[in-house]
Amino acid sequence: MASQSQGIQQLLQAEKRAAEKVAEARKRKTRRLKQAKEEAQAEIEQYRTEREREFQQKQQAAMGSQGNLSSEVEQQTKKKIQTMQTNYQRNREKMLRQLLTLVCEIKPEIHNNYKIGA
Repeated sequence: MASQSQGIQQLLQAEKRAAEKVAEARKRKTRRLKQAKEEAQAEIEQYRTEREREFQQKQQAAMGSQGNLSSEVEQQTKKKIQTMQTNYQRNREKMLRQLLTLVCEIKPEIHNNYKIGA
């Protein structure tokens, strides 16, 4: 009976050691999964940063060319406005005289559609 008791004790101890090894293996697995997740997050963040930088560079290049276009359009607009103002100043008196002449000189005429004695 003593040998059975001793055998049972050995089995219990072996079972306990096996449970400890399984628990330790689970802990290692959990640590490794956490580590893999952190490494993946770091890689994702690095990739995201790199893509964001590329996007910013492309956007800056595109906006730079648009900035040149807008300044060119603005210069053309200023030039056209200056030309219009010059033409206005040059022709203002002449137009006012023509307008006043048309308004003040009244020539009574019979309308073409008026029928006499109809």
